[in-house]
Amino acid sequence: MVDHETGLIAPARQRPSPNCDDRPAGVDVDTLVVHGISLPPGEFGGDAIEQLFTNSLDWDAHPYYAGIRGVEVSAHLLVRRDGAVTQFVPFGKRAWHAGESQFRGRTRLNDSSIGIELEGEDETAYDERQYVALAGVLKALLAAYPALTPRRIAAHSDIAPGRKTDPGPAFDWLRLYHYLA
Repeated sequence: MVDHETGLIAPARQRPSPNCDDRPAGVDVDTLVVHGISLPPGEFGGDAIEQLFTNSLDWDAHPYYAGIRGVEVSAHLLVRRDGAVTQFVPFGKRAWHAGESQFRGRTRLNDSSIGIELEGEDETAYDERQYVALAGVLKALLAAYPALTPRRIAAHSDIAPGRKTDPGPAFDWLRLYHYLA
């Protein structure tokens, strides 16, 4: 359930990120972007994703982090492998997840979108519990935001082709739409 006053969804665990700001005035949420992330790449279950989104990642903890040192990114939600949901940014705020992007004639997708990260990587099958949790979140968001429709659910790779590949070929869109039906 989405609380319009706070922009929070229950029963997500709350972990506020500073990597957000106000949406432009008059812009409706009408797009949802599905991402895939693992830190370090291919490793699941640690705290690195949450640390990245809250600017508390130890940049020297893994050699991969040198290439992303200092980035300030976030998403509205993270869905872990076990289906647990963590919210970093209220839906009324602009999370910094899409970067340079375009979709269906619109640019600057951070302005009008909700970003949901799935703990995973392009070539590894996502967990069934993630599809169930994601579908539940999507149903709540579709009910809460009238401009958001299933036609406006996109992969990060759809909005940033050539720059991003997530959630990758391992993400089963048909399985997601089965749970949404």
